[in-house]
Formats: sequence, structure tokens, C-alpha cells
Amino acid sequence: MLKTVVVMLMAVTAGTVGDLLLAKGMKEMGDISAMNLRGILNAAIQALTTPKLMVGTAMLAIFFFLWLAVLSWEDLTVALPMQALNYVLVAFLSQYFLGEVVSPTRWAGTVLVCIGVMLITKSGGA
Repeated sequence: MLKTVVVMLMAVTAGTVGDLLLAKGMKEMGDISAMNLRGILNAAIQALTTPKLMVGTAMLAIFFFLWLAVLSWEDLTVALPMQALNYVLVAFLSQYFLGEVVSPTRWAGTVLVCIGVMLITKSGGA
């Protein structure tokens, strides 16, 4: 179980950093939903050469391979809830790196996620 917790913490951290970098990079590129096809293609080319988006994608790839490793030895019913710790890290780090406002209701939900993950993780050794 310790191996699972350590690798999942590494995976969740990589995934969170990847998500934050992708969000920051895409906010800097601007809203692509209002673009025409040519604008979207230009944005795609720009995305392939933007360092934040490239590193963010690499971090998500690291998450993916760590996740595959965990799935090879742990029950999905134990591993998947641990992945929800991503919500906790995103809430904390989005405030500081993206300037997002996290409401008290979101914090309450984050606390509930933490409690649920702890309960499920404790049951994994049974």
C-alpha cells in the first residue's frame, strides 16, 4: 500500500502541474471557441510550440505512465479515489498560480474529497 500511495502522490502531482500549465498556457493564447477553422489551426500550431503547453503535456504523460503502473498492481477501487487528490492540489495551486478564487463551498467539497480518499485508502489494506 505504501508503494501505491507514493506513486499516486507522484502521479497526482505530475497531473496537477500539467493541468496548471495547460490552463495557464491556454489562457495566454486566448479563447479559441470564437475562432474560425483557420484560427483554430493556427492556435493548434502555436500550442505545439508553446513551452508551457509542451511541458504541461509532458507532465500529463508522466501522470499517465505512473497511473498505468499503479493499475498493474492495485485495485481500481483503491487507486481511482486517490486520483481525486488532484482536486485538492488544483484548489490550492490555482489560487496562487492562476489567480482563481476558490469559494468556501469549493473548499468544503475539497475537504469532503480528502475525507473520502482517506477512508478508501484505509480500506485498501483490508
